Amino acid sequence: MNALKTPAYRERTERATTSSAAKDDGRRRLRLTMYPAPPQEEVALEDFERTAIDRLRVLKGIEDAMTRGTKPTDMEVVVQKLQQQHLPLMDVVTREGDEERELKDAVSHFVLRLAYCRTEELRRWFLAQESTLFKYRFKALPASSQVRFLEDNALPYTALTPSEYDAVKDALDKIRQAQFGAAAGSTEQPAGAMAAHYYKVPFEEVAELVRNRKVHLMQGQAYVPREHLASLVVGIFRSRLSKALAVTARQWAAKIAPMEADRLTPVVEALSSRHLGTTDYSQERGVGAVGLADLEGLSAKSMPLCMRNLYLKVKEDHHLRHFGRMQFGLFLKGIGLSLDDALTFWKTEFTKKMPAERFEKQYAYSVRHNYGKEGKRQDYTPYSCMKIILSTPGAGDHHGCPYRHWTDDNLRATLRSLRLTPRAIDTVMEKKQAHHYQLACASTFEGSHGCACEIGINHPNQYFEASREVLTGGQPAQPAPSPHTPATASKPSRTEAAASGVPQMGSLVSVNDDDDDEYKPVWPSGLWATSQGGRMYSHQPHAPFVEASLQ
Repeated sequence: MNALKTPAYRERTERATTSSAAKDDGRRRLRLTMYPAPPQEEVALEDFERTAIDRLRVLKGIEDAMTRGTKPTDMEVVVQKLQQQHLPLMDVVTREGDEERELKDAVSHFVLRLAYCRTEELRRWFLAQESTLFKYRFKALPASSQVRFLEDNALPYTALTPSEYDAVKDALDKIRQAQFGAAAGSTEQPAGAMAAHYYKVPFEEVAELVRNRKVHLMQGQAYVPREHLASLVVGIFRSRLSKALAVTARQWAAKIAPMEADRLTPVVEALSSRHLGTTDYSQERGVGAVGLADLEGLSAKSMPLCMRNLYLKVKEDHHLRHFGRMQFGLFLKGIGLSLDDALTFWKTEFTKKMPAERFEKQYAYSVRHNYGKEGKRQDYTPYSCMKIILSTPGAGDHHGCPYRHWTDDNLRATLRSLRLTPRAIDTVMEKKQAHHYQLACASTFEGSHGCACEIGINHPNQYFEASREVLTGGQPAQPAPSPHTPATASKPSRTEAAASGVPQMGSLVSVNDDDDDEYKPVWPSGLWATSQGGRMYSHQPHAPFVEASLQ
């Protein structure tokens, strides 16, 4: 991280610290922000990527914990440990080392913002994990720092006045008694001190608290206690980040990706390629390891319910519609079924209802296309759980997620056919009804395999591989490798980096609220090539990055 600490950064930090001290009467700068603007520092390409990978480890750890159904109190510990390992930060920036960690936090956020703006699925994932990280960071702040955060970010929320508190005191006491016991409702503190613990906000901004009956409502206003302030602030953070990702996506596709096609685009795209699981399923997993004769047994023992259903339907109907073929065909590719065997499988089933000539004309091409043998010859990635959950099967379709798209009666009957115990079935149904579809899948795994699913389920191929580890009695499944540096073929060499440049985080596109498509670099465009400590820096004119302002 020493490479991130440039003279320009130190100078900017000194000016910001001096200005902040004058403005805030010497108060120290909070390290938690809403990322309103990117840091304007030069960043070596290897640091650009490494800092993003560290943050990705944190976000992936949060996702894994949520998938396992970790309780909120335990999530605080999980997030704290992940931060200590990969993104250590103090509550306030007071020392030189704190400034360096603050820069790493900002750089990694904006790099991943670029990586995860490109599709709706990526934006959903990044938004969910970043919001969770921000939530627990905010909750970890002392009460005084939380209040200051509202002031520093100009959030339109102020504490109640003593007269406002007196008007609703009895109602607020009843709510506190219901949540924390009878003793919590009464207090001997003066009205002014208690009033400072409550904020009056429009009720629609704290829908979760209203739903859980944790706030008092009166005339369209919700009275939010300080201990629930995080819900309010996280909602604003999520809204601003969502807007920023949408704007960044347009800028990335229209201007930035074409300009950076030979330098940064491969790096940025590689960062998001494993966002739902650290294993890369875009290539066949041990081609030939799974044969046609194995599919019947594997469907009954090791395929997740979504894939088992597709297998049974193609055997029953001798046909699947397009999205069903895509979902199941790419899954088969991911578990190691060769192209020849895949063609044989589909042809054998489909030709029971149609001539072989029709299959060759209408369906064989798409099978070869999925394996990268036709068209633009791209190896397509098997569908992730998130992609399957977000699909919208219609009448006559069999793809999608059973835990989301099936009726309760249909799912119960299928789970009974898997010989799950009544208790295991009830556990699966509870998670389905609570919209925790991946947790329901993990519970199905536990019920059918008789062991705990410690890693959570994020991908059908992950489910399959975990099942084979259990059933074959092999070595315990090793943790999936952390996101790593992209393949050499996709990563610019050191010589290329010197020639083409190293990204400057500040040379991003500035976007304002008046014109989302306004394009203007906020850093000097003149760059020159240098080498410091073995790291290559470029300062020749080059295409800027994207910044989607959170303002």
